[in-house]
Amino acid sequence: MPPSGLFQRLLYLFPGVGLSGVIAMAATLVATLHGGPQLLYALFFGVAFHFLSYDAKIKPGIEFCSRAVLRLGVGLLGARITASQIMGLGWSTAAIVIAAVVTTLLCGVFLGRALGLNRAQSVLSGGAVAICGASAALAISAVLPRNKDSERFTLMVVVTVTVLSTLAMVIYPLIARLLHLPPELAGLFLGGTIHDVAQVVGAGFMLNQETGDYATIVKLFRVSMLAVVVIVVSSLFKRQREESGDAAAGKKQALVPWFLWVFVALVVINSVGAVPAMVQTGLSDISRGCLVIAIAALGMKTSFRQLARAGWRPFALLLVETLWMAGFVLAAILLRP
Repeated sequence: MPPSGLFQRLLYLFPGVGLSGVIAMAATLVATLHGGPQLLYALFFGVAFHFLSYDAKIKPGIEFCSRAVLRLGVGLLGARITASQIMGLGWSTAAIVIAAVVTTLLCGVFLGRALGLNRAQSVLSGGAVAICGASAALAISAVLPRNKDSERFTLMVVVTVTVLSTLAMVIYPLIARLLHLPPELAGLFLGGTIHDVAQVVGAGFMLNQETGDYATIVKLFRVSMLAVVVIVVSSLFKRQREESGDAAAGKKQALVPWFLWVFVALVVINSVGAVPAMVQTGLSDISRGCLVIAIAALGMKTSFRQLARAGWRPFALLLVETLWMAGFVLAAILLRP
C-alpha cells in the first residue's frame, strides 16, 4: 500500500520519477545536440532500462509518470492555442482539416476492424494520425479501457507514428516544392498531414518563413480538436473503462477527465490574452517535458520483444492512415477552385 502522508508519498515515488526524469534529460540532450525526435529517443532510452521496471522501489514512480505526469502534459498543450489562430485560418481551410481528421478516424475504425484489431486499438491509431501523433496517442489512451495489451499497443503506436512523422518531415516539403505550392497551400498541406508539432515546424521552415508560420497554425488547429476527440472517445468507451481495472479498484471515471478541463481552460484564458508570452512559452515547455518524462516511463514498462508481439497489422494500419490523410489533404488542395 502506498503511504498516506505527503512527504512519505514523495519519497515513495522519488526513485521512479527521478529515473524517468534522468532518461528524459538524456533524450533531450541527444535531440538538442544531434537533432531527431526527442520523444522517440526517450522511448528507446526507456526501453533500455526495462529491467528496472520490476524493482519494487522504482515501479511506483514509473506508474505515476506514465499516468499522472502524462495527463498533466496533455492538459498543458492548451497553452499553445488561441481562438484567434483558429479563426484566422478561414472556413475553407478549417473545413479541409476537419474533414481530413474525421475521415482518417473513420478509416482507422473500418480498416482496423478488417485487419482484426479491436475498436479501442483502431480508434487509438486513427486519433494518433489524425490529431497530433504521440501526444494524441497518449491522451486518447488515457480514456480507453486498460488491459494487459493496451500499454504495449500504445507504445507501438507512439514508435510508428513518430517514425512516420519524421519521414513525412523530409518527404512532404519535397512534394510541396515539386507541385509549386504557394506558401499558404504548402502550409496547409504540411500542417494538415504531418503528425507531430515539432516535425510540422521543421518541415514548414525548410521551405520558408511564411510556410512555416502557416503550417504551425494549421497544426495547432488540429491539436485543438484533441479535446473534442477525447470527449467523444471517453463517452464511447465509458462503460468498458468502468468495467476494467479502474472499476475493480473502486474508481468511477468522469466522462471528461481532469486534464481535458485544464486543456480547455488554458485555450480560453490564452484566447482572451490573459497569459503573458513568457508564461505561455513556459507552460508549453513544461507540457513537452511532462510528455518526454511520461514516454520514458512508458518505455521502461515495455520491451522490444513485447512490441514485436503486436504483429504487422498495426504498422500497416498506421501507414495506410498516414497515406490516406496526406492524399486527402493534397487532393483537396489541388481540386480547390
